[in-house]
Amino acid sequence: MLKTNNFPPDTPLKNGGILSNHLTIESGVQLRTSSFYYDVIFYKSDVVRVHQYVPDQSDTDPYAVIENPMEIQISIVDAEEIIALESDDVKVQINKSPIHFSFYDKDGKLINADDAGLGMECQGTQKTVYKLLQESEKFIGLGEKTGGLNRRGKGFQNWNTDAFAYGLDDDPIYASIPFYIGIHNQGTYGIFLDNTYKSYFNFGASNNRFSSFSVDAGDIDYYFFSGSVENIIRSYTWLTGRMPLPPLWSLGYQQCRYSYYPDKEVMNVAQKFRQKNIFIDVMVLDIHYMDQYKIFSWDERNFPDPRGMIKALEDIGFEVVVICDPGIKIEEGYHVYESGVSEDVFLKYPDGSCYEGKVWPGWCHFPDFTKESARNWWTKMLKSYTDLGLKGFWNDMNEIATWGNMLPENIQFSFEGKPATTRKSRNIYGFQMARSSFESAKENLKGKRPFILTRAAFAGIQRYSALWTGDNVATSDHMLLGVRLVNSLGLSGFAYTGNDIGGFCGDCDSRLFARWIQIGAFTPFFRSHSMINSKDSEPWSFGEEVEEISANYINLRYKLMPYTYSIFLYSTETGLPVARSLAIDYSHDENIYKGDYENQYLYGKSILVAPIGSHDRYLKLYLPKGRWYDFFTDKSFEGNQEIMKEYQLEELPLFVKSSAIIPVYPEVNRNTKEKGELLELHIYNGEEANTFEYYEDDGMTYDHENGVYHRRIITFDPSSKALKIGEAYGSYESSISKLKVLFHGFKANELDKIDGIKTESYVFVKPISDFDPYKDTTQGKFIDEVQTAATEYKRETMMFNW
Repeated sequence: MLKTNNFPPDTPLKNGGILSNHLTIESGVQLRTSSFYYDVIFYKSDVVRVHQYVPDQSDTDPYAVIENPMEIQISIVDAEEIIALESDDVKVQINKSPIHFSFYDKDGKLINADDAGLGMECQGTQKTVYKLLQESEKFIGLGEKTGGLNRRGKGFQNWNTDAFAYGLDDDPIYASIPFYIGIHNQGTYGIFLDNTYKSYFNFGASNNRFSSFSVDAGDIDYYFFSGSVENIIRSYTWLTGRMPLPPLWSLGYQQCRYSYYPDKEVMNVAQKFRQKNIFIDVMVLDIHYMDQYKIFSWDERNFPDPRGMIKALEDIGFEVVVICDPGIKIEEGYHVYESGVSEDVFLKYPDGSCYEGKVWPGWCHFPDFTKESARNWWTKMLKSYTDLGLKGFWNDMNEIATWGNMLPENIQFSFEGKPATTRKSRNIYGFQMARSSFESAKENLKGKRPFILTRAAFAGIQRYSALWTGDNVATSDHMLLGVRLVNSLGLSGFAYTGNDIGGFCGDCDSRLFARWIQIGAFTPFFRSHSMINSKDSEPWSFGEEVEEISANYINLRYKLMPYTYSIFLYSTETGLPVARSLAIDYSHDENIYKGDYENQYLYGKSILVAPIGSHDRYLKLYLPKGRWYDFFTDKSFEGNQEIMKEYQLEELPLFVKSSAIIPVYPEVNRNTKEKGELLELHIYNGEEANTFEYYEDDGMTYDHENGVYHRRIITFDPSSKALKIGEAYGSYESSISKLKVLFHGFKANELDKIDGIKTESYVFVKPISDFDPYKDTTQGKFIDEVQTAATEYKRETMMFNW
């Protein structure tokens, strides 16, 4: 007879029991012990689910995973002491007494194993899995976690928290992504713990024997991934979903302050960007646009005509994003509150009364987004915004944040008809709010893509929303922490992330803003934001020099938009991030984990960014293997070496990988809609063949899902000395009519032919040795509109019809 786990909380049940029986199920096996069942199921050849549960008491997460097991061939061997399951990529060896698991790659190398003496352990409702520490094992990912790239020696917990002005090592903060990747000499693996209760991860903290993961309650339900770091991220995002292609305007620069008001100030700031020719797409409204902070309302004194303001901004090329908090003010006569009560959408205590928590509007109720009727209600409420022409919605305070930061744990959530308390639901609340906002806006906008931004999150939220890293601080260390947070989120399935440029809390100084805006130009989500009673944080707020630097890098972001949009498309199709930690492409290079280099990353596959502190003049950076070109001077460097260089304030250390293909809009103006008619292709000489897919669509609708796009495969093949531009496919008529091809690092006769386009004219450009790229780029020019300073290289420019 199966026993339930009703044992004293201080008496652990070690190792999860001894195997008493097993049977074959679809794509795996079911194991039975005296206390638990275990389902071991192959979801793909390289993805294995291990689910420990008590029958009739199973407690799982219905939200993160969206795929079912694929039909694959596996072999099952039942030996005296073990059961072995094997696919083309993974072998799972299950020890029978006591139960513990070992995972081997396709070559038979051990890549992950339970600690045989500890295995799976239960103390009361808390359950823990102990894994052997491998030699030189590193741990990366785990989403929005402070600290360094390598998590080894640290412990973390997942419990979404309103972490205002969080410190450099504070944990937890706003989001919970219980997915990490282990890297060691034998290989690479990933683990996703699919449990929304509070969870804990120990990567060798205070011990040298094990790593572990624990949950406060619910089932041990984890997925094991095998392969390279890149393949693991692909498989994880296959399992939990990938982001849809965001609207193009949301990839441009966004300006926010807590808060711009009245409406005249919003218009003045927007018009100043236009007057100064600093490119921008979005004005963002923080909480003061609302009437006494009440969601779905407008302050009639400061914003008497929101429709007119939104239309006036649209006329000068702006979209508007508004903040949306979940707290609904308890107030008779407030139609949102009265509607929510009548439709029974709010969270409740066990006695049936609605939970009340205090936040910006005062005492509030909160929608239960784990309830379908509440999500439908949110769609109706959001229509008051979409009817005004709004397409962007910023979900804040959704941890849930309340004054006191102590959400009662007995609040009742619907959880799709399987009621749960705060203990299970807190970490999923922000996910469900963002989901509701996305689905509501998508339905209301009738074919136009919405932009959703969230602060709180759980695994899988990339299907619905971008994420920013919350209330950061205006310090250089926090700026660099923000880089690591974005890179870690990218390792954890989140391609569309960023942080508040200039820091939300405190006063940003001029050098810090200049450095931050430079990095922001190479960050997926690109927004400046500062809090009330702090210094202004518009690009012109820090003097003429910083204004010039800011304008140059913001405008550079727009010139590189065809590169950015194409790598966003690549992310939607593969799950790989836009900002790529070097651990993806150089996983076993020990140098990238060093403190001096852990902030470096690739923007797409080809541009290496080496962030520099705001008051640093010298930077020690590391170039991985291969050949690299200085982005501004074309000077080449052999990789696998450390470099110490002096950098002036206007210089962000950027390098381009050899064989790279970088498309540029040299005629872009104002915003993402005005890209001009000319496309530049920058080809960097190298020894390896490379391809790049140029992508273009209307940037606003879902027509691209029906083939209304313009795509071309561009190939550089040094072995045949050829550049080939493939035929366009898709039914979208490109706005580009002419193509200009520029070659970097080529000598005479190193490129014999260009296929796929008709030559209109040929221009040979000689290098100019006295050209100063840094002086000229701060004047708003892009380096490739002028000749290179590197006299040892020739560059040819060729003009074609597109």
